[in-house]
Amino acid sequence: MLTSNLVKMYESSFRDNCDMPALTDYFKKETFSYRDMAAAIAKLHQLFNNAGINPGDKVALIGRNNPRWCITYIATITYGACLVPILQDFTANDIIHIINHSESRLLFLGDTYWDVIEEDQIPKIEAVFSLTDFHVIFERDSEKLTAYMGGGIHEEFKAKHPSGFGKADIIYPEIENERVVVLNYTSGTTGHSKGVMLTLNNLTGNVDFAINAVNKNGDHYFGKGVRILSFLPLAHAYGCAFDFLSPLASGGHITLLGRIPSPKILVEAMQSVRPTVVCCVPLILEKVYRKQVLPVLEKGPISIAMKIPLLDTAIYSLIRSKLMNSFGGEVMIFIVGGAPMNQETESFLMKINFPITIGYGMTECAPLISFSPEYQFKAGSCGRYINGYIEAKIDSPDPQHIAGEIMVRGENVMVGYYKNKKDTDAVLQPDGWLHTGDMGTMDEDGTIYIRGRSKTMILTSNGQNIYPEEIEDKLNNMYMVLESLIIECNGKLHALVVPDYEQAEKEGIDKSELHGIMKENLVQLNKLLASYEQVSNITLYPTEFEKTPKRSIKRYLYDVSKMNL
Repeated sequence: MLTSNLVKMYESSFRDNCDMPALTDYFKKETFSYRDMAAAIAKLHQLFNNAGINPGDKVALIGRNNPRWCITYIATITYGACLVPILQDFTANDIIHIINHSESRLLFLGDTYWDVIEEDQIPKIEAVFSLTDFHVIFERDSEKLTAYMGGGIHEEFKAKHPSGFGKADIIYPEIENERVVVLNYTSGTTGHSKGVMLTLNNLTGNVDFAINAVNKNGDHYFGKGVRILSFLPLAHAYGCAFDFLSPLASGGHITLLGRIPSPKILVEAMQSVRPTVVCCVPLILEKVYRKQVLPVLEKGPISIAMKIPLLDTAIYSLIRSKLMNSFGGEVMIFIVGGAPMNQETESFLMKINFPITIGYGMTECAPLISFSPEYQFKAGSCGRYINGYIEAKIDSPDPQHIAGEIMVRGENVMVGYYKNKKDTDAVLQPDGWLHTGDMGTMDEDGTIYIRGRSKTMILTSNGQNIYPEEIEDKLNNMYMVLESLIIECNGKLHALVVPDYEQAEKEGIDKSELHGIMKENLVQLNKLLASYEQVSNITLYPTEFEKTPKRSIKRYLYDVSKMNL
């Protein structure tokens, strides 16, 4: 158990940074200073008390990323209650199931979500509050809280702080690190959502590591004044830990975009905010590389100049400068996580000395398992496991060369799945080791290389292990391939490919020509693969594959038994 405590870290940070900006809604241009945020948290603590919320009671939260979403989250865990963040991409049925399964008593939501929920469907919810201004949308058995939020809350707040709300008023209760403070329901790629019980210690481990991480010059990435442009879903563990929880512990300023925007809006926001740390999923940088960089390198005078020694170095430097400027010009590090990174994109970004690192984690670790600063990052890896917070091992006779399941234990590891002993026992050993379900190898220094998911690994008749993600990575680099999925059918490998229809239209390529292009891609792909990995054919798929919020393909939806391959 850690000696540091996130609630006390926030108490200290909010006091020390009282007059600095904490949360900004990019589109509404609404900003909360740390004092404003702490005052709003204090009012919610009053509300919880008046609603009879006890330590450990569940408070559900769903809506786009905005300041009041963040305030509700912090208010809940600093009160000692348990926050149930629900991903905004979940269906109405999923939302209702999570609210009921978690036994939440209060619900905070964006107004539009109430349009798809009937109060009779969530019988344990006593009151529903709007994330627009915290007004009561629904109250089940009385109008007590409605009246309180209409005026009583402000009167009580003024009575408690007659001279105004100041630093000395930011006081939070002693909450033990072993307390479960977040119940995070995963969407996963298996179609079965589980409630991950995360303790205050789990959150503290992630934040403590982040605020102590430094670059080559000894500067803290998440130091005082760090600027974050948040567009990842905060209900997901990755965005929550590093776009939200960590910056607030060190006096950072978070500008909230709501959700992943269009490329145009994202670039405009980057120019305005000039973030110093960017957390993103691989898709963001892969699109930049494929749509903006690659066409420049492959066509016209640049493609010729790239073949001339020394000139290629100058061109790489120019491209790096333009990319950095497009992201605001002041980014210290791009932290990529949530899904595997395309190797061609990663290789190019490293070649131009772009400040990128790729981390690895899972909701069950709140989420961080491995990370290396950009200057120590090794190509093809996902960083070193975070020694001092967790242990990691590979379940393999030769962990450096033969892939095995990645297993971890330590400060970041969950205590189990809520009301689900069967699934908990399946992944969490009595001695604390967590089965991640990911296959990988590990260097002597603790650097982890992921090969694929154990559930997606294909075992051939002659005993060879095939990781479809590795084949997909090669195929995704090929002409006119937007994304792909490798599946097994009758002992053969097949590729489902979503063509890049937008690029085809730009180049004047008719859809009927795509089949011929894919046949050529298949020939080139198999030249890159071992004999036991050969792909038998490519089938065009008309639309992008369905994905989880962290952009992993929902593989379970693509049942080979129902496909005519």
